[in-house]
Amino acid sequence: MRRGNPIPRSILLVTAFYLVAAISAAITQKNLEFISFYLPFFTLFGVIIAFMHKRVGFPKGLLWCLSVWGAAHLAGGLVQVPEGWSYEGEQSVLYSWWLIEDRLKYDNIIQAYGFGLATWLCWEALRANIHNRFGRKLYPSFGPIALAVFGGMGLGALNEIIEFFAVLNLDNTNVGGYYNTGWDLVSNLIGCLLASIIIAARG
Repeated sequence: MRRGNPIPRSILLVTAFYLVAAISAAITQKNLEFISFYLPFFTLFGVIIAFMHKRVGFPKGLLWCLSVWGAAHLAGGLVQVPEGWSYEGEQSVLYSWWLIEDRLKYDNIIQAYGFGLATWLCWEALRANIHNRFGRKLYPSFGPIALAVFGGMGLGALNEIIEFFAVLNLDNTNVGGYYNTGWDLVSNLIGCLLASIIIAARG
């Protein structure tokens, strides 16, 4: 993707389709957590990505991966798991679903995937900034890769802060407690480190 190119229409259409479906489901379920917190955050995140894309020119693959993350994230809070499936807590949604009983949840996978993408996004932004300012190509040496990982982890921490405000302001959320937050951060770190390995391997 070149700097200044618009986001491909196919990505915008797919994202708009599942966002409308998610809003309809949230209204039907009277999901105040989604309407009050996640929808505004999702919208703001989309605007920030579009603004950055005009300056950076993110790869098309990254934009598609971010759209898939959005769909998986919204589905996690709105789609009910089938009866008989194991889940944690009182809300039987995908985010509570145990993929491996008491070991691995859907939430952990989406956290790792999402903030691995955040690391990729930080790397692309850093690389474009160096090229635009100094006309130099940035190679994935330890220092720049570490900065990208720290950026991805920082965005993951921001997500936990947003969830903390949801807990403070809403009576019934599916955020979880301190233990859940700790595993979220561990999942984020794993995703960020895996992304850094892939970026370094690609050179």
